[in-house]
Amino acid sequence: MFNKVIMVGNLAADPELRYTAQGTPVANLRLAVNSSVKSGDEYKDEVLFINVTVWGKQGESCSQYLGKGRQILVEGRLQERSWEQDGQKRSKMEIIANTVKFLGRKGDSSPGGGGSSGPPPDEASDVEPF
Repeated sequence: MFNKVIMVGNLAADPELRYTAQGTPVANLRLAVNSSVKSGDEYKDEVLFINVTVWGKQGESCSQYLGKGRQILVEGRLQERSWEQDGQKRSKMEIIANTVKFLGRKGDSSPGGGGSSGPPPDEASDVEPF
């Protein structure tokens, strides 16, 4: 089966970095993705909030260089997380990131704008054509 997702959006919160018991870094991101949906003769703006999990050094870089409002591109796979709460089964979809591209500048919530400085040049990346 083929499971791949690519999304561009803005961080809805600062990344949360933690470490597993084995010392592996893992960052949790909350991505807000805007879209327009046709409703009758009008288009309505909708926002989808999705959790993104980033493992390893890439997760540490996200925690260090990204902040709320920063625009990013995420490429990865969808994964369903299931649990039981108050006797009810619950689940949610999240993205397990393979690649996170930093777009715009740190502190800038709009694409391509200037803001405070971003990551060093070796950490910055541009969107590559698909």
